[in-house]
Amino acid sequence: MPGTVISVENLSKCYRLGVIGTGTFHGDLDRWLAKWRGKPDPYQIIGQADHGNRQGETLWALKDISFQVQQGEALGIIGRNGAGKSTLLKILSQVTAPTSGTVRVKGRIASLLEVGTGFHPELTGRENIYLNGAIMGMNRAEVANKFDEIVDFSGVDQFIDTPVKRYSSGMYVRLAFAVAAHLEPEILVVDEVLAVGDIEFQKKCLGKMGDVAKEGRTVLFVSHNMVAVASLCSKGLLIDGGKIEQAGEADFVISKYLGKYETKAEYRSSRSPTIKNKLGIVRASLLKNNVISDTFYSSENLTLQIECEVKESIKGAQIAFDLLNEADQYVFSSTNQDLTRRKDILAPGTYVFECKFALNLLRSGKYRINVSSSIPAIEMLDIADSSLVFNLLDDSSPMLMLGQNRRGIIFLELPWTVLPKG
Repeated sequence: MPGTVISVENLSKCYRLGVIGTGTFHGDLDRWLAKWRGKPDPYQIIGQADHGNRQGETLWALKDISFQVQQGEALGIIGRNGAGKSTLLKILSQVTAPTSGTVRVKGRIASLLEVGTGFHPELTGRENIYLNGAIMGMNRAEVANKFDEIVDFSGVDQFIDTPVKRYSSGMYVRLAFAVAAHLEPEILVVDEVLAVGDIEFQKKCLGKMGDVAKEGRTVLFVSHNMVAVASLCSKGLLIDGGKIEQAGEADFVISKYLGKYETKAEYRSSRSPTIKNKLGIVRASLLKNNVISDTFYSSENLTLQIECEVKESIKGAQIAFDLLNEADQYVFSSTNQDLTRRKDILAPGTYVFECKFALNLLRSGKYRINVSSSIPAIEMLDIADSSLVFNLLDDSSPMLMLGQNRRGIIFLELPWTVLPKG
């Protein structure tokens, strides 16, 4: 019967904000004497606030969390940026120590927390494979037995005898994952680093992690891709503000996480334009029959209004939006230049961009719209710091409700004909 391989009890991690030291004893002494005399920090950069002398300011990345992971489980750890997910993985991987609490791990851990984890940049890919194997307690013969499989999976055979410092980030992570997954660790820990790879390699990685879990080994997976988490993981852990907000079956935890998006039909910003101080989004609204609304029916049209402020004359301003469903999948994207391809010159002032589209192809559920503005010639992008979220309800006839059980992102009715043969 599978047993517990990871046990976490009352785990906490605290970080002190600001600069801790200058790097030398002499510098630290100068800074302490200046503070004792009531003088400014001698190492403070001119124009910057004095963050080095802040007292008592701390950040609890994790606060009293407890959970257990059983052998053979695939645990998906989700949450917004800054929630404490990566800090948890670093503690489990013994990269950093906890402030308090206990962590018990049974078995060898292979961790892939960031690009190049465990690699020495001056060594070749071949040498780093053997180095990682030695770190995990494997002898040379055991690594050699897996060597060809690792190189074939990573797809970097042409560069295997090249120092990894010359690898691209994609090559780095492909080889690092291949090493971590094929050296047969009891526990495989993977952070969002897989996003560096291309789509084909991400699919290979997810498939390999699934194979690892089926072999009775344990997988801890941090990702913002809810579809990947749902397909790979049987259990889920939702972390928010350094605390466990929800734990249980993966589908249930994911639904709780996505349900945190409250409907929001309008966004307003007090910021001045941020793209070279020329262009910025100040307001975005969802309209139904010229009235702001956060609830729509599938038979209706949705109008998106984006108000932008222009400080200086610009050419070819591009206003865009992405539509995402409850699983954070991109349904489609659109820009103001989709059909016109025009490079109009906008004089200083305020402009309202409007886009209307039908909702009859979308399934019922909750949707999110992210808006952005850019100036292609400058290659700068300004993404609004808040999303618009709306509910879509199905108002089709009862005869069509059966179609809602079909798989897919969109709901599409197609004409069918029946012809006699011959």
